[in-house]
Amino acid sequence: MRLRKENILWNVLLGTGVYLLDSVRGRLTDVMDDFSGVARDTYGEASRRVSRASDVIRGEDHRGMSTAAALLIGVGVGVGVGMLLAPASGEETRSNLSNKVHEFSDRMRDKFSSGEEPSTGTYGA
Repeated sequence: MRLRKENILWNVLLGTGVYLLDSVRGRLTDVMDDFSGVARDTYGEASRRVSRASDVIRGEDHRGMSTAAALLIGVGVGVGVGMLLAPASGEETRSNLSNKVHEFSDRMRDKFSSGEEPSTGTYGA
């Protein structure tokens, strides 16, 4: 009688273990499929970025030029709107702008013609 109870207990334990392992195997398969999908997507994105970088280095990608052109157009429009909405008259604004440009150019000319080496931005060098 005792042997029969032990056999029933072992059968229940083995059956439960097989059931749990089977359910874990199913979930593990789903996780591995998700993981491989993420790895595939990441590899594809990295490959695309490397390809675009090599095109830019070789000069075959001109999207950077269009971005720079858009930036320059934006700056031009901003300056134009700023001049239209400026509180001073056009003549005063042009005069102030001209004076500022001359002052800046004089400072740069003095700085580079003084014979001093421009600072490198490193301490003690």
